[in-house]
Amino acid sequence: QVQLVESGGGLVQAGGSLRLSCAASGRTFSSYAMGWFRQAPGKEREFVAGISSGGGSTYYTDSVKGRFTISRDNAKNTVYLEMNSLKPEDTAVYYCNAVPYYNSRSPKYDYWGQGTQVTVSS
Repeated sequence: QVQLVESGGGLVQAGGSLRLSCAASGRTFSSYAMGWFRQAPGKEREFVAGISSGGGSTYYTDSVKGRFTISRDNAKNTVYLEMNSLKPEDTAVYYCNAVPYYNSRSPKYDYWGQGTQVTVSS
């Protein structure tokens, strides 16, 4: 079981950038594919991006392709989400979770961390 702590969110103007981090506990972090998810007010949580255990493969939902980049540093037990050209519709609480495969749109576990709030103003 992996415990996850998200950070790096904030308030940014449209067109701006943020870098989110997800710190994981546990010595098996490097064996998990990881994903970022988000939940906007009044909406269901949705998949954003996934990365393979070694970091060589990535997958994005269409709405963030070309703007967001997922990466990981297994030595630091951390996965990142670099977000550029942010739009108001990116406003949400962002969460990370393990995923069965890097291109799986569903989380591996049904528990979540506290998430980190991203707010994009127009």
